[in-house]
Amino acid sequence: MSSLSRELVFLILQFLDEEKFKETVHKLEQDSGFFFNMRYFEDMVTNGEWDEVEKYLSGFTKVDDNRYSMKIFFEIRKQKYLEALDKRDRAKAVEILVKDLKVFSAFNEDLFKEITQLLTLENFRDNEQLSKYGDTKSARGIMLAELKKLIEANPLFRDKLQFPSLKNSRLRTLINQSLNWQHQLCKNPRANPDIKTLFVDHTCGQPNGARAPSPVTNPLMGAVPKAGAFPPLSAHGPFQPTPAALPTSLAGWMANPSPVPHPSPSAGPIALTAANNAAAILKRPRTPPTNNSAMDYQTADSEHVLKRSRPFGISDESSYSTDDLPKTVVMTLNQGSAVKSMDFHPVQQILLVVGTNMGDVMLWEVGSRERIAVKSFKVWELGACSMPLQASLSSDYTASVNRVMWSPDGTLFGVAYSKHIVHLYTYHGGDELRNHLEIEAHVGSVNDLAFSYPNKQLSVVTCGEDRVIKVWDAVTGTKQYIFEGHESPVYSICPHHKENIQFIFSTATDGKIKAWLYDNLGSRVDYDAPGHSSTMMAYSADGARLFSCGTNKEGESYLVEWNESEGAVKRTYHGLGKRSVGVVQFDTTKNRFLAAGDEFMIKFWDMDNVNLLASIDADGGLQASPCIRFNKEGILLAVSTNDNGIKILANADGIRLLRTVESRTFDASRVASAAIVKAPAIGTFGSANANVGTSLGERTAPAAAMVGMSNDSRNFTDVKPKIADEAVEKSRIWKLTEITEPSQCRSLRLPDNLTAMRVSRLIYTNSGLAILALASNAVHKLWKWPRNERNSTGKATTNQAPQLWQPPSGILMTNDISDTNPEDAVPCFALSKNDSYVMSASGGKISLFNMMTFKTMTTFMPPPPAATFLAFHPQDNNIIAIGMEDSSIQIYNVRVDEVKTKLKGHQKRITGLAFSNTLNVLVSSGADSQLCVWSTDGWEKQASKFLTIPNGRTASALADTRVQFHLDQTHLLAVHETQIAIYEAPKLECLKQVG
Repeated sequence: MSSLSRELVFLILQFLDEEKFKETVHKLEQDSGFFFNMRYFEDMVTNGEWDEVEKYLSGFTKVDDNRYSMKIFFEIRKQKYLEALDKRDRAKAVEILVKDLKVFSAFNEDLFKEITQLLTLENFRDNEQLSKYGDTKSARGIMLAELKKLIEANPLFRDKLQFPSLKNSRLRTLINQSLNWQHQLCKNPRANPDIKTLFVDHTCGQPNGARAPSPVTNPLMGAVPKAGAFPPLSAHGPFQPTPAALPTSLAGWMANPSPVPHPSPSAGPIALTAANNAAAILKRPRTPPTNNSAMDYQTADSEHVLKRSRPFGISDESSYSTDDLPKTVVMTLNQGSAVKSMDFHPVQQILLVVGTNMGDVMLWEVGSRERIAVKSFKVWELGACSMPLQASLSSDYTASVNRVMWSPDGTLFGVAYSKHIVHLYTYHGGDELRNHLEIEAHVGSVNDLAFSYPNKQLSVVTCGEDRVIKVWDAVTGTKQYIFEGHESPVYSICPHHKENIQFIFSTATDGKIKAWLYDNLGSRVDYDAPGHSSTMMAYSADGARLFSCGTNKEGESYLVEWNESEGAVKRTYHGLGKRSVGVVQFDTTKNRFLAAGDEFMIKFWDMDNVNLLASIDADGGLQASPCIRFNKEGILLAVSTNDNGIKILANADGIRLLRTVESRTFDASRVASAAIVKAPAIGTFGSANANVGTSLGERTAPAAAMVGMSNDSRNFTDVKPKIADEAVEKSRIWKLTEITEPSQCRSLRLPDNLTAMRVSRLIYTNSGLAILALASNAVHKLWKWPRNERNSTGKATTNQAPQLWQPPSGILMTNDISDTNPEDAVPCFALSKNDSYVMSASGGKISLFNMMTFKTMTTFMPPPPAATFLAFHPQDNNIIAIGMEDSSIQIYNVRVDEVKTKLKGHQKRITGLAFSNTLNVLVSSGADSQLCVWSTDGWEKQASKFLTIPNGRTASALADTRVQFHLDQTHLLAVHETQIAIYEAPKLECLKQVG
């Protein structure tokens, strides 16, 4: 439906409402699905008109559309069921159970069993989870508050909760204007025309007087309204606009969130517990019940469909296993003094910066076990320091490192010392650390530092013993903000942003948690950390989930996940011991695991399970509360030892990475990756639009939040070091392995009980757990490997046959083919980075499928031109690059259904697309045998090159050219019918070509 047709529906709704056709209004709302009348919905829920409630909802969503929708329907049906039980109408309750609630058993069988068991109780309030259930009226009110939050958060209701701002009788006005215009066009207009019908155009009769084109005043339509003369709709009207809610990340924490009438919830689990009063939620954190593991279900980590999907406690097929954890000790580095803080380089992932209790800062190249650079504590300009600091240094010229932290692009790192000072060093490769800024940041100890982009310019956030948080320009050292309000020393900081709202969480030694926006209006949050502990906070790498870990004065430690929308503890992880000294340190990795240094061990948890997953002692010798730090990929783990050393642990991928590095001749002067060497000069520090978030590091005391990229960027290994003879090095690295013997190969036939069709496209899922195929008839097929004794990881293998998988509904993921013949189309598809969604096309519209339910989420972009290649942006699943048949590339935002820009540079259809996280570029290839490099910052073309066709070979008119980046995100593989070539981006320098 066109936008004008949609607007016409709104005009009709307004007209019907003004004419008091109430039932017709709501029927049209439901049938069109354009406007969800929250006032009408509230009335039906309050009156318990459950059939009408579901009927009205059906115009906007279905039970299995997404987790929000499922939670909405579950809460309604659960309430209906409890009311039947409360009335002792067990026959009705059984009917509701079988007819309405049975559908949820496929998603959570244990919960359905527990709901069924309520039939055996004389009073269902005897169930602990329902003990606070009040009377029917109050229960409906509490549920209604929850439903409103779910609806506001549900992407299917986006833009449907606010009626357009219209002047009264807008449809009448337009009709009057039309009649006026028709009257103006009359050949013989009358002074007072008599309008008797709208079914045909107006014309005046035979002339009987002078020409007098006056406004139409027929009482049927009323007077032509004057601009601005209409009063606003009354507050009790059904089309009252609703204010837009702030991001859930902070709104739910606010003690007085006046701009937010209903904090948007995450789509929580369907659960048996009685809903909590919204006012109580905002007053204090709530700890979920832990005595019943069946009640601990996963909630959503996203507001829209293209982020990680975990519906209602039924987690995705896990992309990881415990084998992915780095648990093998591969080396020990002798630091010389006690380790206080560590951080791996965000790009060159074998570089590790370490700070010690003696004030030393060391940079290690883990692959070669070489200490590249050392900086001892020294004040650069003593005369510029305050008198208290000078006095302190005159009596004791020593300081401990409290925190070391790389900037998001790796061009500099910060050091926070126990005496007033913060140092920033620049690093652009080699063994040289250059002094950049010395800031006297706080009075006393600087307890923590982190990086953020509050004004699209890199800043440093610090906190200290003087109870304040400060923000500094990372280029000039100018103080930008100061936040005061803590009553004890500020222990740690955690800057983050969501939906373009930048904020900082801070924690103090008295266990207080506060949150600040970059303004001068004071703290927006005042909560107590679990156990009033000294706490560190951190987001998962994708920025979707918030965790904290700390230890209180009694030695009790708490590791928890927070529900940001409510400012409440969502789950508490078990397994931490009690300690006499120190604070437990923790870190996150792969958006999947938590790790903490505790009781001379490293302990691991799955984020979705409160119970301890594994613990290792790393061959012994660890500190009681060791510092720990994952590298960005999560394949290496550094942990401090009690003899002033560092152990490096690795998984299989980490071991391969280190062996690769060790096999090269190392030259420290050339260690920097291409990304680092080409980094911008001080003053920009990379893109101003860089996505900064938090992932936690380590420290004995004080502690703080580590900062990294807030997207799921832990997905590439370090960029290869360069050595003196680059030609020799490139030849060695890119020497191709030849497979010449059948014994080098393994084969397996995939079982298929569906219609046998030619496979057009075939890929492994990103997790390595499955294979996805697109057949020539536009149908997708998914094979998954079962996890069992023969295959404990569930990864793809030829030792065991996979299973052709379908959801319980039995539906197939089938592309739109419109009027095209799929056999003649150019099929293409792409998987989101967590395998939750697949974008696909077979010559018709592009389809977005949910990989768990196979449900079609949306279709868009009907041909012509048809899509010929698809690629998800690596940092935002909502941004898709679409290669087209007409040689253009469209950058499309799924969330807002909008083409952001169109790239033109090829002469023939697009045959390949590949993004690089590190270089911030998109490389395209076409049937014209050309490669193009586009900046993802402004989408300008940076370089282009036609493939060199080998002598004696001729490229066909439409030659498929495919491109793929190496794990280092710099080297590019190009596959053409005449050759295989390796290029170095972004300049497209050819390193190797095989004809």
